[in-house]
Amino acid sequence: MMSLPFYQKSLEQYDHRYRNKDFRTSLSQYHEQQKKSSAIYTHGSTAYSSRSSAAHRQESQAFSQASAASYQQQASRASESSFASAVSRKAASAYDYGYSYGLTDSSLMLEDYSSKLSPQTKRAKKSLLSGEEKENLPSDYMVPIFSGRQVHVSGITDTEEERIKEAAAYIAQKNLLASEEGITTSKQSKVLKQSTSSLHQEEVFEKKSRKVAVREKAEHLSLRKTLEETEAFHRKLNEDHLLHAPEFVIKLRSHTVWEKENVKLHCSVSGWPEPRVTWYKNQVPINVHANPGKYIIESRYGMHTLEINNCDFEDTAQYRASAMNVKGELSAYASVVVKRYKGEFDETRFHAGASTLPLSFAVTPYGYASKFEIHFDDKFDVSFGREGETLSLGCRVVITPEIKHFQPEIQWYRNGAPISSSKWVQPQWSGDRATLTFSHLNKEDEGLYTIRVRMGEYYEQYSAYVFVRDADAEIEGAPASPLDVVCLDANKDYVIISWKQPAVDGGSPILGYFIDKCEVGTDSWSQCNDTPVKFARFPVTGLIEGRSYIFRVRAVNKTGIGLPSRVSEPVAALDAAEKAKLKSRPSAPWTGQIIVTEEEPREGVIPGPPTELSVTEATQSYVVLSWKPPSQRGHEGIVYFVEKCDTETENWQRVNTELPVKSPRFALFDLSEGKSYRFRVRCSNSAGVGEPSEATEMTVVQDKLDIPKAPGNIIPSRNTDSSVVVTWEESKDAKELVGYYIESSVVGSGKWEPCNNNPVKGSRFTCHGLATGQSYIFRVRAVNAAGLSEYSQDSEAIEVKAAIAAPSPPSDITCLESCRDSMVLGWKQPDKSGGAEITGYYVNYREVIDGVPGRWREANIKAVSEEAYKISNLKENTVYQFQVAAMNIAGLGAPSKVSECFKCEEWTIAVPGPPHSLKYSEVRKTSLVLQWKPPVYSGRTPVTGYFVDVKEAQAKDDQWRGLNEAAIKNLYLRVQGLKEGVSYVFRVRAINQAGVGKPSDLAGPVVAETHPETKEIVVSVDDDGIISLIFECNQMAPSSEFTWSKDYLSTEDSPRVEVESKGNKTKLTFKDLGMEDLGTFSCDVTDTDGIASSYVIDEEELKRLLALSQEHKFPTVPVKSELAVEVLEKGQVRFWMQAEKLSGNAKVNYVFNEKEVFEGPKYKMNIDRNTGIIEMFMEKLLDEDEGTYTFQLQDGRATGHSTLVLIGDVYKELQKEAEFQRQEWIRKQGPHFAEYLSWEVTGECNVLLKCKVANIKKETHILWYKDEREISVDETHDFKDGICTLLITEFSRKDAGTYEVILKDDRGKDKSRLKLVDEAFQELMTEVCKKIALSATDLKIQSTAEGIRLYSFVTYYLDDLKVNWSHNGTAIKYTDRVKTGATGEQIWLQINEPTPNDQGKYIMELFDGKTGHHKTVDLSGEAYDEAFAEFQRLKQAAIAEKNRARVVGGLPDVVTIQEGKVLNLTCTVWGDPTPEISWLKNEKSLDSDDHCSLRFEAGKTAFFTISGVTTTDSGKYGLVVKNKYGSETSDFTISVFIPEEEARVAAAKPEKGTKSK
Repeated sequence: MMSLPFYQKSLEQYDHRYRNKDFRTSLSQYHEQQKKSSAIYTHGSTAYSSRSSAAHRQESQAFSQASAASYQQQASRASESSFASAVSRKAASAYDYGYSYGLTDSSLMLEDYSSKLSPQTKRAKKSLLSGEEKENLPSDYMVPIFSGRQVHVSGITDTEEERIKEAAAYIAQKNLLASEEGITTSKQSKVLKQSTSSLHQEEVFEKKSRKVAVREKAEHLSLRKTLEETEAFHRKLNEDHLLHAPEFVIKLRSHTVWEKENVKLHCSVSGWPEPRVTWYKNQVPINVHANPGKYIIESRYGMHTLEINNCDFEDTAQYRASAMNVKGELSAYASVVVKRYKGEFDETRFHAGASTLPLSFAVTPYGYASKFEIHFDDKFDVSFGREGETLSLGCRVVITPEIKHFQPEIQWYRNGAPISSSKWVQPQWSGDRATLTFSHLNKEDEGLYTIRVRMGEYYEQYSAYVFVRDADAEIEGAPASPLDVVCLDANKDYVIISWKQPAVDGGSPILGYFIDKCEVGTDSWSQCNDTPVKFARFPVTGLIEGRSYIFRVRAVNKTGIGLPSRVSEPVAALDAAEKAKLKSRPSAPWTGQIIVTEEEPREGVIPGPPTELSVTEATQSYVVLSWKPPSQRGHEGIVYFVEKCDTETENWQRVNTELPVKSPRFALFDLSEGKSYRFRVRCSNSAGVGEPSEATEMTVVQDKLDIPKAPGNIIPSRNTDSSVVVTWEESKDAKELVGYYIESSVVGSGKWEPCNNNPVKGSRFTCHGLATGQSYIFRVRAVNAAGLSEYSQDSEAIEVKAAIAAPSPPSDITCLESCRDSMVLGWKQPDKSGGAEITGYYVNYREVIDGVPGRWREANIKAVSEEAYKISNLKENTVYQFQVAAMNIAGLGAPSKVSECFKCEEWTIAVPGPPHSLKYSEVRKTSLVLQWKPPVYSGRTPVTGYFVDVKEAQAKDDQWRGLNEAAIKNLYLRVQGLKEGVSYVFRVRAINQAGVGKPSDLAGPVVAETHPETKEIVVSVDDDGIISLIFECNQMAPSSEFTWSKDYLSTEDSPRVEVESKGNKTKLTFKDLGMEDLGTFSCDVTDTDGIASSYVIDEEELKRLLALSQEHKFPTVPVKSELAVEVLEKGQVRFWMQAEKLSGNAKVNYVFNEKEVFEGPKYKMNIDRNTGIIEMFMEKLLDEDEGTYTFQLQDGRATGHSTLVLIGDVYKELQKEAEFQRQEWIRKQGPHFAEYLSWEVTGECNVLLKCKVANIKKETHILWYKDEREISVDETHDFKDGICTLLITEFSRKDAGTYEVILKDDRGKDKSRLKLVDEAFQELMTEVCKKIALSATDLKIQSTAEGIRLYSFVTYYLDDLKVNWSHNGTAIKYTDRVKTGATGEQIWLQINEPTPNDQGKYIMELFDGKTGHHKTVDLSGEAYDEAFAEFQRLKQAAIAEKNRARVVGGLPDVVTIQEGKVLNLTCTVWGDPTPEISWLKNEKSLDSDDHCSLRFEAGKTAFFTISGVTTTDSGKYGLVVKNKYGSETSDFTISVFIPEEEARVAAAKPEKGTKSK
C-alpha cells in the first residue's frame, strides 16, 4: 500500500473515503512490520510517529476548529517550511549512505514499500487483468512521481567512479523522498481522521464488512510475504555480517590558506577489512617520492592525514581521499585554496612544470613575443606494440625564443580526437619533453597520434602512427579479441552492447561472439548469451536498476574461444530521463538542494497507449522495440507489456509475462528466424492496464543489415623504404560501415598478415613495418556490424622502396680545362639521388663583368651523363660563373650553389690538369680505398701516372705527405696505415713527361673508423657448386643502389658474372670461375658515406673456391668419426660411426660382405640424428661373422660411407676380447675381484700383497696360496673395505714364487694369481731395495782398535742391495786394510791403521738396481783427529788385553773324586811376558808339597796333582796368573766322597720311602 505524496495532502480533490479505519489499521500494521523486519527502511529518515491517544485527540480537536481553506494554507506552509530543510539535509545523508554502500548493496536497490502500496480507488475502471495475472503482477513497479531539480551541481561524467556515484545518488534520493512523503502522509492522514472522528464516532466501532475484511487480510498477507522475501534476499546478500564497506566517520574539510603555510587534511574511516586510503590531487594520485618533502601522508588508528608543506599557488586544487576494501570504495572530497598577498608576483607560475600562464600572456625577457617557432627533436616514429605491453611516445619540444619559466600547452590526439589521462594512457610534460605512455596497450589504442604544441596564437604539430598487434592466443588457432566494446541505449532493463570484429580469425571463420558482464565493484564475470551471436550488437537484459556494469566480448571459432576484449566503460542501468535529472549530481560533499514543485495530481487514471512504437533493430537473433510513454498516465509509475502477433495466425500473445518492462525499450528473443511478426505495447499501473498501442508493420526476423561488398581496385604505391600506401574503391551500398582491414603478403609466401588491427575509414591507408626490397601484394575487406566482407582481389605486386624524388644539388664545381673559347667543368654528384638513378646534368652559366653578374644561360639542351662537361662558344678573357642541376625520372633537382669565377683563357701549361671525381670507399679503422678519374687536360704529353697525397683534416697545407714514391697507373689506391679515429683529406696529382700537374679538389674529410654495422663481402657456394659473392648493407638510404666492379671497373657489361640485388642484399655470381676472374671485386653502395667492401681472388683462393664448388656439387656427408668397433660389458659388439650432422631425412644402409643386413635377432640398429651417431649391435661374434662391414649414408643429395675390415688376427683378437668380456660379466655375477692381486712395498720395507673384492657376503671365504701350498693367515677378513692383504716381512729371494688368492661361496668362485719370479721378482726386489736405501741413516764415524769405521743403519739388509764406497770422488779398492761389509742392519766401511791420506769425503752409494742413493760423511780435520786419537787409545787397550796374563783353559769348575784317589789337573796359561802363577785354597795361598804337587813348565802349562785324596782336600781352589798387563784368577771346586757313606745313604732312601708309604 502506497502513501500519497505529501504535496497532495492539502488538495480538495483528495478522496476522504480513504481516511477510514480500515486503511489506518492496515497502515499502522504495515509500519510496525516495517520496523521489525529491517532497519534499513528507517535509515536516513525520521522515525515513525508513535503518539498516544491523548495526543491524537488534541490534534483532532485543533483540526476540527479550523476550516478547510485555513487548513490548506497551513498544510502548504508546513510542507514548504518544515520539509524543505529536512529534505535537503536527508537527501545529502541518503547520498552519502548510498555511495558508501555502492551499487552492490541491495538495501539501496529496494525501494521503500511503504511508498508503493495504495488502496484501490473506487473511481478506477475495472481492471483487464485476471486474478492470476494480478498475482503475478510485481508489487514494486509503481514509484512515486515528483518533479524537482537539483541546484549547484555538475553533470554526468564518464569515469567509472562518478558513474557509480550517479547511480547511488539517484537511488538514495528517490528512496529518501518516497520515505518522507509516506511519513508525512501518514501523519496528516491521522490528523484528518481525528478531526472527523467526532462526526463519525459510531462508524469507528461498526462491524467491518466482509469485503473490507477480505481486502485487509489480503493486503496483510501480501505485506508479510513481501517482507519475508526481502529478509531472505538480505540474508543471501549479506552472509558474512563481519564485512563492512568503507565509511567516513570524519570527513575531509576544505581549507583556505596563505602562501608558504602548511595545511593538513584529516579524515577517519571505518570498515572491515581495514580500508586502504589513497590520496588524489585533481584525480591524479599523489606520489610523495616525486616531490620529496612536499607531501606527508600518515595513517594511524583509522585517522588518515595529508600534510601539504610550504603551500604555493599550484597547490590550489580539489583533493580526494579514496578508501577501498573488498566490500567497495568510498571517497571524501575537500578543496584547498591558496591565497597570495596583494601585490606579490607569483614566480612559481613561470617555473617549469607549474601551472601555465594564459596563452595570451606571451611574455619574453624583452617584452611581448611577436612570434614563436616550435620545433620537434628526437621525434617518435611509427611504433609497433603488442596487446598487454607498455609503450611510450615522446619528443623534445624546442621553442624559439626561449622564455624562462614558461610552459606551453601540450595536447595529444588520436585520430583527431583529444586524449585525456586515464588508466590506459598518461600524457606527461617534463619541461622540454612531452611523452604519452600506454600502461597496457590495446587494439583500441591503434591509430594516428598527433602532438600539438601551442604558444599563444602559434602552434605546431607532429604525427605518427601506432600499430598494436594481437597478443598471443592462449589456444593456438583461436581468434583474436574484439575491440571497441561500447554500451548503447542504456535503460533500466537492458543495454545494447556493440563492438568491432577482429582482423585475425585464427585461421578459421569466426562462428560468433560471447558477451560477458560484470557488476562494478565485483570481479565476477557472467556470460550473457548461451549461443554465439554473429551480429556485432547485442541487447543484454536482466540488469538490476541503478547498478553499474562493465562488459567484454570474446570471439569463438571451431578451434576455441579467443582472448576477451578490453572492458567497456561502466554504464548504469537507468533511464535516459532519470539520467538527465541526475546530470547536476553533487560532487562530494554534496552542498546542493532539491526544490520540489507541486503539480496538479491525477490519481487513479488508467494509462493511455504508448506512441511511436517502432522496430529500431532486427536481426536473426533478436528484435528491439522502441516507443514513447503515453501522455495520459497519472503520477504513478507505469510498466509495459509487450505483445507479439504471428502474421500467419493473427493471435496476439504477451511476451513479458513474468517480468514487466519499466523502460520504453525492449528486446525480444526466441523468435523464429524468417517468420514475420507484428508488435504492440500496453501500459499498466495500479488503476489497470491501458489500451494497446498501434501495431508495428510486419517485421521479418532476419538481419536487416547486410554484410558489405568487397572493396575493389586495390592500388599500392611506394612511400618509404618500409611502407606502402594502399588505396581502394570503397564498398558499394555499404550501410553502417565500420571501416576496412588491410592485409599484406610477401609474394610467393602464401601467408597473409594484418596491416591494421583497428578498422580504418576512408579509402587510403599507409602500411608500415614492411621489409625493404621485398615484394608484397595487398587485399582489403570491409566490416560493419553484420560481419566482414569477402576479400578484395589481390593487388599488383610492389617492391618496397622509397618513393622517387628529384635529386639534391651537385657540389664543388671546378674548372678542369680552359681554352680560348671553351671551358671544361667538373663537379661532385648529389648527396641524394632521390631514390632513382641520376639520368643527367644541366649546366647554366653567366658572365660576370666588373663583379656584376649577368643573366643565366643554358649551356646544354641535352642532359650530360658524366660529372664533367665542355662549354663551348665562350668569350676569351671573360669571367664566368656556373650552376649545375641533376635530373632523374622524378624531374630536375634544385641547382647547385653558384661557382666561383673562372676566366676563359688558353691554358699553355705543359703539365696535366687536375684529376676529378675523387671518392673514397671501404672506410675502415686503418685503411680506405680512394678512386678518381683522369684529368680532362693532359698537358703536352699523355698522363703517365698519379701521386696521392694525404694530411689530417685540421693540419696546415705544408703538412701534405705523399702516399706513393713512384707514380701509379691505376685510378685507385688502397690507403693503409691510417690512425683510428683521425679525420683525413686526400688529393691526387697527375704526371706526364713535363712534370706533375695541379692537385685535384679534396676528397674528405673522412674519419678512419670501422662502423659498428660494417659488413664484408662473403663468398658463398650453393648446392649446385655455383660460386657467388654476397654483400649486405643495413645502412642504405631509400635511394641507395649496389654497384659491383672488378679492379674498380664496373662489371655491368661483363659476360662472366651476373648481379642480383634485393632489399639490402646483393649477390654477384660467377658463371664459370677461372683465371680470367683473378682480381679485386668490390661492391659500393650509392648515396651513403662511402659504404663498400672488396674481396680479393688470387690463385690460391681460386683453387680453394673451385675445390669447394666441387664438394658442394657432389656433396658428401661429413664424417666426424669413421666406422669403429668396440666390445661392451656383456661381450656385445658395437659398430659405430659419427657424422658431423644428420637431418631428419637421413638414411643408413648396413652392409656386411657386400650384402645388406637388417634389424633382427642378430643385428640391432640405432641412429641418433641429433648427435650424428650411427650404431649396430651384435650379441656374439661367430666364425662366420668375419669379413667387411660398411655403413652407407644418404642425407638428401649428400652421400657417404665408412668401412671396417675385420679378418685374420684382427677378427680373432676381437672375438677373443668379446668372449673374455662375456666371461668377465659371468664372473662378476658371484664373488669376484674388482682389482686383481698386486704388490706394494710399505714404509717398513715389507711387501704387501693386496686385491680388491666385490659382490661378497658373509659366507664368502678367501684362501691364500704360494706355489700351490696354502698359506696360513691368522687375520680374518671382514670385507668392509673390500680390500684383502697378505703382509710379507723382510722380503728376500726365498719369498720368490707364485702367489694365488681364491674367493668362493655358494654362487661361485674367483681367483687371482701373481707371479713373483724372474723379471717380476726382480722388479719387486728393486722396489724393496729402493725402500731399504731410502731408509738408510746418515753416515757416522766410529773408532775401533783396528782403525776407523764409517757406518749407516737400514731397516734390514739384503744382498741384492749393492753398496759402493768412494773416497774424494774415487772408488775405493778394497784391501786387507780397507774393507766393507754388513753386520745385521749395519752397513760399514773399515779403515785399519788409518793414515793422514785417509782423510777426505766419503760417499756410500746404495744401488737398488735402477737408482743410486747416496750418503756422505766428511772424515777430515777435527773429525779425523778425534777419530784417530780414539783409535790410538783403543789400540793400546787392545794390546794390553791381548798380552794380559790369563788362563786359557784346562781347569774344570767342579771336580768330584773318591777318597784315596789321585787328582791330576792341567791347564794352559798365556801371557807376554810370561806370567807368574800362584795357587789358592779357600782363599789362602797354597804351596806345593808331597801331598799336593804344583808345577809350572815352559811358561805355558801349570800342573795340579794331589796324591791320595782325602776329605780334607775338599774345598775351593784357585789359580792366579799375573804379569805386567794384568792378572786373572781361575777358580775350581774339589769334592771328595767316601763310597761306604754313599752306599749307606742310598740304602736309607728306600726305607724312608716304605715308611712313608
